[in-house]
Amino acid sequence: MARRQGPPESFQFNVDQIQIDPKRALLIGQIVLILGVIAAGVWTSFYTVQAEGEAVVKRFGKVASVRQPGLHFKAPFGIDRVYFVPTRRVLKEEFGFRTVGTARRTEYSKSREHLAESLMLTGDLKVIDVEWVVQYRIEDPEKYLHRVREQTKSIRDISEAVMRRIVGNSLGSDVLTEKRVEVARKAREELQEILDSFDAGITISTIELQDVTPPERVKPAFNEVNQAEQERERMINEAEKRRNQLLPRAEGEAQQLVAAAQGYAAERTNSALGEAERFTAILAEYANAPAVTRQRLFLEMIDNVMPKIGRVLVVEEGQMLPTLPMLNLDETAGGSRTGGGR
Repeated sequence: MARRQGPPESFQFNVDQIQIDPKRALLIGQIVLILGVIAAGVWTSFYTVQAEGEAVVKRFGKVASVRQPGLHFKAPFGIDRVYFVPTRRVLKEEFGFRTVGTARRTEYSKSREHLAESLMLTGDLKVIDVEWVVQYRIEDPEKYLHRVREQTKSIRDISEAVMRRIVGNSLGSDVLTEKRVEVARKAREELQEILDSFDAGITISTIELQDVTPPERVKPAFNEVNQAEQERERMINEAEKRRNQLLPRAEGEAQQLVAAAQGYAAERTNSALGEAERFTAILAEYANAPAVTRQRLFLEMIDNVMPKIGRVLVVEEGQMLPTLPMLNLDETAGGSRTGGGR
């Protein structure tokens, strides 16, 4: 029994029998087009500004308004264009390294390209590796978009130029040790000054020196130099300590000697003045009674000289000195002599 080919009779139709009304088709097309235009217009009329920034609305390339976070309306079909600017977020640029992961533990990478950013020459002709981070905020979104072209690249170029100039005017040991904070402060001030001259609408929050080290190839020699400098500082400190110990003592002894000399000078001066006054008084007495004064002076001199002579023996002419020891009346009870003579 042969099967019938083709669709059943109930499903067969003739295309020629279908008649399309051109007016009705045109009307349906117009309705669909209008609905599409309305849908596109409604879809492009709404936009949302995130909480961490502001939106600059441009109409035909001219700034129309600056919108705060929230839901807003704009002219559809690309008449108004919205540019989001993260004004409430602290942005950062890294120099000499890059952060590659912050999931559990922050990881950094440093390639040859990054090394070219961080290798600098100091004022004493030392090569050091300076890694730093610039943190900034966008204060004026309109100025940020229109005053400077390629804002991020401009910030990086200016920051690198400023840092190289400051490091080049400083000693390598200062940048590596105690003047790191001062270098970062100067770099922030100069970078902010340059950006303000551009009217870029950017505020530099901080510049932090992450790591300042000598290059890997010269680290051993650099460490030896640092050890020598530390040894020099230690010896200088010890010498200063010794100096501070001896100098006050020497100054005290010098003051003591000066005081003793001044006292001796005062004593000699007063003694000389007293002798001069005594001589003047004796001269006045001598003028009044020469004989009496001369006799008194003679007796006073004999009274002063005779006790110092010791034992005196008066021998007449032709008489021999006694050969036997004479009674030593001038000896003390202990047997020591108080004076001697012939």
